[in-house]
Amino acid sequence: MERIYLDHAATSPMHPKVIEKMLEVMNSTFGNPSSIHSFGREARHEIDLARAVMAKSIGAKENEIIFTSGGTEADNMALFGVAESNREQGKHIITTAVEHHAVLHACEKLEKLGYEVTYLPVDETGMISLADLERALRDDTILVSIMYGNNEVGSLQPITEIGQLLKDHPAKFHTDAVQAYGMEAIDVNESLIDLLSVSAHKINGPKGIGFLYVRSGVKLAPRLFGGEQERKRRAGTENVASIVGFREAVEIAMESRAAKREKFAQFKQIFLKVLQKHEVDFALNGMLEKSLPHVLNLSFPGTNVEAMLVNLDLAGIAVSSGSACTAGSIEPSHVLVAMFGKESERLTNSIRYSFGFTTSAEEVMKAAEETVKVVSRLKK
Repeated sequence: MERIYLDHAATSPMHPKVIEKMLEVMNSTFGNPSSIHSFGREARHEIDLARAVMAKSIGAKENEIIFTSGGTEADNMALFGVAESNREQGKHIITTAVEHHAVLHACEKLEKLGYEVTYLPVDETGMISLADLERALRDDTILVSIMYGNNEVGSLQPITEIGQLLKDHPAKFHTDAVQAYGMEAIDVNESLIDLLSVSAHKINGPKGIGFLYVRSGVKLAPRLFGGEQERKRRAGTENVASIVGFREAVEIAMESRAAKREKFAQFKQIFLKVLQKHEVDFALNGMLEKSLPHVLNLSFPGTNVEAMLVNLDLAGIAVSSGSACTAGSIEPSHVLVAMFGKESERLTNSIRYSFGFTTSAEEVMKAAEETVKVVSRLKK
């Protein structure tokens, strides 16, 4: 049976060039980057090259990039690091109800430590209101953390407008760009972003590596203690092979971004046209515009999400019900709850399809046709 992977927002397969580059480094560059001999210097050189590529990709300086173990650590480092460094200025944090759990659970922990968190609501398209944000801002607000693009429904927040709104406020602006990086053109200076989180495995790089961009001058208390790596901001011997793999993935992502965006927009149209042709009852969660190009979240009235996932998997189609971090959980998606309310039927009948560099138009067509079959079978 042909298997079709349409869960790239959960994780993406590594690009062959990334694997090739990592194997090359594993075979030849084993030195500790902190060592001053030639073996260490070779490893350090690889990291320096990678840091330059990451910085250039978002318009940052090289010394503003901190390598982490992934998006979760980058989010935690941003939130706890800023909170601890600025508690004398205030203890108020603003975020949204639709953030990834790496941000939401960090905020819950900060609340237990005496911080106050305002969770901004979203409308039915998954967007926050700038007026709500402006009203929530206080003199003691030290951090605003709002994701760039939502991992479940794809909604893109008005990041540049948020940056402008915060321009004259002392609060630091963090964005979780894990799902948007490599898909959207990001410029931290244009959008006035102070901190930004990225993960490699969402852009065909290895798992277990990411980075946090921290604007020069932003105080950030460290979360790990030990050596003086990453300019004393993140202790621990650097994962050289993964950093090099990440660099390769970023270079590929930047070169192919425009083509991918166009291709994935076409995939969405192909999928929806198949559903419309067969007169399938469905609703779009989020929007086609102002949305991540690779994420398509659909509600199928009269179906059940677990039955849908099992039936699609039996047909060889791998999709999800939202965030991979809540897979297997019977809890409804917090994103859909925020968008439609706790009583909405969409909480129990929504499926996320997400595309990647290995996806073909033929696979999208087949997945849509299998979805039609499953929906009609379940509705009988």
